Amino acid sequence: MIGIIQNFKQLKAGVVLLMCLLAQASFAQASFAQMTEPKYVMVIHGGAGTLSRKNMNAEKEAAYRAGLTLALQTGYNAIKTGKSSLDAVEATIHTLEDNPLFNAGKGAVFTHEGRNEMDAAIMDGKTKMAGAVAGVTVIRNPISAARAVMEKSEHVMMAGPGAEAFARQAGLEIVDPKYFFTKERWDGLQKAIKDDSVKTEVDHGGKKSMRLGTINPDYKFGTVGAVALDQAGNLAAGTSTGGMTNKKYGRIGDSPIIGTGTYANNATAGVSCTGWGEFYIRNVVAYDISAMMEYKNMTVADAARAAIEKVGKMGGDGGLIALDAKGHMAMPFNTEGMYRGTVTEDGKIEVLIFKKD
Repeated sequence: MIGIIQNFKQLKAGVVLLMCLLAQASFAQASFAQMTEPKYVMVIHGGAGTLSRKNMNAEKEAAYRAGLTLALQTGYNAIKTGKSSLDAVEATIHTLEDNPLFNAGKGAVFTHEGRNEMDAAIMDGKTKMAGAVAGVTVIRNPISAARAVMEKSEHVMMAGPGAEAFARQAGLEIVDPKYFFTKERWDGLQKAIKDDSVKTEVDHGGKKSMRLGTINPDYKFGTVGAVALDQAGNLAAGTSTGGMTNKKYGRIGDSPIIGTGTYANNATAGVSCTGWGEFYIRNVVAYDISAMMEYKNMTVADAARAAIEKVGKMGGDGGLIALDAKGHMAMPFNTEGMYRGTVTEDGKIEVLIFKKD
């Protein structure tokens, strides 16, 4: 009997030892994974479309990469110095709005009437407060107007002349509409009008639609957006765009609509979308990612990929960027390329354009 008890004690001690060793191995593996997996603090995009290497010369590609790198460095500097994710997103998008290469601010495309009408939105993942502007024509940096709507009014979205009057009262920089003129965008409008004087030209495509006509991807280069994670663990997302070339009738896309093109929630992720806006609106893409993470316990990568698949199955083109509060990011798209970039908490910057960079 004594021998049986001793054997049992030895067996029990062996099991305990084995469990301890397994726990230590598991902890070591998890610690190694944490050390090797980068923590991202900012993700940006400059639009998704049918980009191709054959239509991109070395000089232009270098300019795009430099513009995206400057935007990432701007956002990273803000985060590193302790500024909020909202500050980082706003400052980052400023650099893209001021760069004529991107379809936002200075680089905005023209409507059928020859105007530059811009949309923007921003959202705070900590409070879920949000602000947006649509159809503005004289605000130099629409993303700042969106933030002013969020912080200085009781509203979420303002449009047109009313939004511009509010921006003036908020002390934002107002410019002559001529500021937004660029020859490349103007020439794009003339070509769109010549090719089709009735149908609107939508970017990000090459598809056909009974309502929207044949899409020529050369007429617009996309939206800009940023998602940031600050030192306090708070997320923010922002998006800004000039819309679509040759658009008519006061059309507004997904970018300024909270939950479709822009969304942020610390409990899930920050999201900024770029693509054929009508499909993003109909799929409520940005919020859908958050909902899949919250209700189905999906990772940000899986949820983002599923959202883009839904857009594609319906016939839409584009992409998105997403970042969760642990620093995991996703940048799926269903086009040939998407201007995009990331920066980690240690300052490593990566800029990508094509699918196989």
